[in-house]
Amino acid sequence: MPFLRNCWYVAAWSDEVPDEGTFNRRILNDDILFARGNDGMLRAMRNRCPHRFAPLSLGERVDDVIECAYHGLKFNLNGQCVLNPHGGGQIPPNARVQTYPVVERHMLAWIWMGEPAKADPSTIPNLVGLDPGRFAINRGYMHTPANYEYMTDNIMDLGHIEFLHKGLLGSEAVRHAEVDVAREGNVVHSNRLTRNEILPMALEVLYETSGEPVDRWLDVTWYPPGNMQLVVGVTAAGEPERIGRETPGVHLMTPETDESTHYFWSNARDFRLDDEALHAALDEGFQIAFEQQDKPMIMAQHGAIGGEDFWDLHPVILEGDAGAVRARRILRKLIKDEQVAG
Repeated sequence: MPFLRNCWYVAAWSDEVPDEGTFNRRILNDDILFARGNDGMLRAMRNRCPHRFAPLSLGERVDDVIECAYHGLKFNLNGQCVLNPHGGGQIPPNARVQTYPVVERHMLAWIWMGEPAKADPSTIPNLVGLDPGRFAINRGYMHTPANYEYMTDNIMDLGHIEFLHKGLLGSEAVRHAEVDVAREGNVVHSNRLTRNEILPMALEVLYETSGEPVDRWLDVTWYPPGNMQLVVGVTAAGEPERIGRETPGVHLMTPETDESTHYFWSNARDFRLDDEALHAALDEGFQIAFEQQDKPMIMAQHGAIGGEDFWDLHPVILEGDAGAVRARRILRKLIKDEQVAG
């Protein structure tokens, strides 16, 4: 299935891109080179020389110029060839590298893979919890050899946490959660509310519930093509809903290829900000949940599907699938409309 191109994708955590040198990552099957200019501004260009298509990341960067390691053509960070060391030195008119709009926001580098004239930074989702001045933030990156839509499904339907993350993130109360799914334009909300839940020990330590029953909300907002805000919070059982201690997080899926995904995640808290032991424990817990539980399952799922179309398989649809199904249908329509528009 083709990708949606006229939208913002997360390319990297901002601090993944060095102040000097270059950084490259494959996005939507294209190898993209990122570099910070001497002015500190981020640039993005296709990671291949237009002469013999050697990766520019193999070349040497001096100031704001990259020299191709194969034949020595030099390009500035705007993709313009500034030196041809061959013949009379005339620069061919097509000696130009494709560039892409990039914006840094919410500690992330965002890239626009479609028509540059349509790149509007105001359409980047307004994500909560990525403000290090206010929150203590656990965050990470996970490469997964599976299609990004299955990664999105995993967050949109959190009914799996009772089983896949048993004793870590889920309890039996999750299966009895109240599920509410709503759509606003092309944005999907998939919210869960458990009642009278005894949290697993890991979450009890985080939220300091002392083993008492709580009501827990797990609210997901999906922005196409695969960017999700997940807000989890608890309050004493029977108290007013969604007023209590919250931990906002993000789960951002960017296709590397048709069969692999860049997964950027975070979890933030505005309490116990200086608790280093808690921070380390959360890092370990997320590592277990994502790397040792989610990732192997999604890889196994991807292998079992074997490249067949999701809808052609006539999947069983459960109550908790409503959010993921809506997101899939919206995304498919957006891609189709983009293709028709040309």
